[in-house]
Amino acid sequence: MFRRLFIFLLAAAIMPAARAASAISRHKPRLVVQIVVSQMRYDYLLRFADNFGEKGFHTLVREGSLCTRAAYDYALTRTGSGLATIATGTNPSMHGVVGERWFNYTTGEVIDLAADKKAFTVGSDEYDGQYSPRGLIAGAVGDQLKMASRDSKVVSVALDPVSAVVTGGHSADAVYWLNGKNGRWVTSNYYVSALPKWVQKFNDDGSVVGYSAQKWEISRPLKAYRNEEYTDISVDSSRGISFDFLTRKKYDYDRLRTSPAGNTLVKDFAVQAIIYEGLGNDDAPDILNLVFDASRYIGEKYGTGSIELEDSYYRLDEDLAALLGFLDTQVGRDRLLVVLTSDHGASDPIRADSRMPVGLFDNGQFEAIISGFLGAQLGPGDWLLKFENRQIYLNRGLLYQKKHQLEDIQNRVANFAIQFSGVSQAVTATALQNGHFTGGVLGRMQNSYFPRNSGDVMINLMPGWIEYAEGKVSDSGSPYNYDTHVPLIWFGGVVGNTDVEHDVDMSDVAPTIADILGIAPPAAATGRPISEILTK
Repeated sequence: MFRRLFIFLLAAAIMPAARAASAISRHKPRLVVQIVVSQMRYDYLLRFADNFGEKGFHTLVREGSLCTRAAYDYALTRTGSGLATIATGTNPSMHGVVGERWFNYTTGEVIDLAADKKAFTVGSDEYDGQYSPRGLIAGAVGDQLKMASRDSKVVSVALDPVSAVVTGGHSADAVYWLNGKNGRWVTSNYYVSALPKWVQKFNDDGSVVGYSAQKWEISRPLKAYRNEEYTDISVDSSRGISFDFLTRKKYDYDRLRTSPAGNTLVKDFAVQAIIYEGLGNDDAPDILNLVFDASRYIGEKYGTGSIELEDSYYRLDEDLAALLGFLDTQVGRDRLLVVLTSDHGASDPIRADSRMPVGLFDNGQFEAIISGFLGAQLGPGDWLLKFENRQIYLNRGLLYQKKHQLEDIQNRVANFAIQFSGVSQAVTATALQNGHFTGGVLGRMQNSYFPRNSGDVMINLMPGWIEYAEGKVSDSGSPYNYDTHVPLIWFGGVVGNTDVEHDVDMSDVAPTIADILGIAPPAAATGRPISEILTK
């Protein structure tokens, strides 16, 4: 049903190219390209369908297999957690990534998901390379491929180091991200001791300057846009509407993150990686992971109803078309597997004139009130470590020292937190660890819980509520449909042409890729292969 509607919205005159079943071989793909469009909601496929071209999203949906009800089955839908679920085939309760940072109860220190003080930057003098996957406790599908096939390669490319590192897993041959200070592609010594010559040349040629210097102008007539809101656009009858990011610095590389040029840069660099790393050149299958982080930053800054976000998807559609065309020529459709999905969705911005029961959650105020409550209950002391990622971390060392019962204090805090405006549920770590919730919001909260890394009390906000964060009007991190329901499209020689209309858990992605490659799924994987997507 979705496929017919999608094709109709795009253009009734466009007919799918005929495909002879005998031309599609069932042998393993030589190259798996896993594309993660960060913060892409499922409904964007429909909302923007009228203005998509023929060869990007259109081709993927029309000629591939679409899972119409793919969703994450946990509550804390953040980028790190989503990428880890895609890579490992399981939920945070197994892979341990409860966010991009958490707290060590023994030392009280902050633990960043991919930060590694023992690592150093390769490719720049800046300290932007102290990252590695040593903090990941679960293996990725790329790790399984490397164990099964010595000659296979795994490469990851993203603007953000965390995105590149998490998708690459432990055994990646190359992991690259952009240094926002100087516009150079870098990595860490965990992977290599020196950049390959082709990356050095890309950096030395100053190629990134051209992306940073671009002016962002709308790519469609204004009346064609579905969204109506805007913040960084100006209307001028002589120049039309333009997005100008060059007012402060000529080359501000960090601002690429909030421009569609950032996604184009990732695509172009990935094309170079395919060529010079020799991906898909032999019978040993390779994996290329691409994360389009700019989509998330654009969504967070401008919101789901903005022209900026909408236009960025039209430009991404063009990037996908170019990438698919290159892959068809370089690798060949019959030896290719493309998987396109997202790490999470996005909430709508809070509008002053909205009649919906939504609100802005002041996390700083909440943290201060919880701290004051603990002081009133227990006396003076630093009882609260931090409120982070909708989790309350208590100072367990001090609680034990003063001989307080941890479960009792957790219950007190949870009962108090539930009274705070915007809080829907507050569940203790003890309940999440010892209980068993079958489905629903509490089940998803339990799937987000990992004893070593999670807080003492996990809260869930009411539908539509988002946390206040400077510079963000849209966010993720909830168990609701707008955050959990994401696109999942399969395309390539072994993939059939169908809609999978039953529920699909996002933990199924890695096991499905492993099944297609003929290797074992990642060790911690709990998902199952999606058999319906394969050719019959």
